Amino acid sequence: MENTNSKFKRILVAVDDEPCSEKAILYAKEMAAVFGASIALVTVVPPTSPASFGADPLLGQQPIIVPEVSEMEQDNAQKYLEKMSREFTGAGEVYLFNRIGSIKEEILAASHEWSADLIIMGTNGRTGFDHFISGSVSESVIRKSTCPVLVVPSKCD
Repeated sequence: MENTNSKFKRILVAVDDEPCSEKAILYAKEMAAVFGASIALVTVVPPTSPASFGADPLLGQQPIIVPEVSEMEQDNAQKYLEKMSREFTGAGEVYLFNRIGSIKEEILAASHEWSADLIIMGTNGRTGFDHFISGSVSESVIRKSTCPVLVVPSKCD
C-alpha cells in the first residue's frame, strides 16, 4: 500500500562497507517499502594523502601522488553501491552517488543536489577519540542538513 501523502519520497542513505552501515540499510529498506520512496545510496572515499608516498621535503623532493590507490578504492566503492542497490527491491528508483572528498561535505552536497527528503546514516557506537572523529560526521550532517536526518546507532567492532 503506497502512501501518496508521504513526506519521505526521496531517502538518501549514507553507506560504507563497514558492518555499522548494515542497520542503517535495514531501516532504509523498510522505510522505502512503507513510503514507496526512491533511494539514493551515497558513499564517500576520502582523498588519498599524497604526503605518505616517500617525499623528502628537506631534499626538495615533491610528493608522488598515486591516483591508482583512490581509483581502486572508488571502483570497490562502486561495486559495493551496486551490490547494495540490488537489495532495495521495495524502492521506487535507486540512485548511486560515489564521491571523493570530505565525508560530511559530500553527504550534504548529494542530499542537496538530489533534493532528499530524509537522510539515513549509521554511527558506529565508538567512544573516545574514534567517536570524536566519526561522531563529528553525523553531528555536522545533522547541524547543516536542510532535511530530517535519521541516525541509526550501531555497536560495531
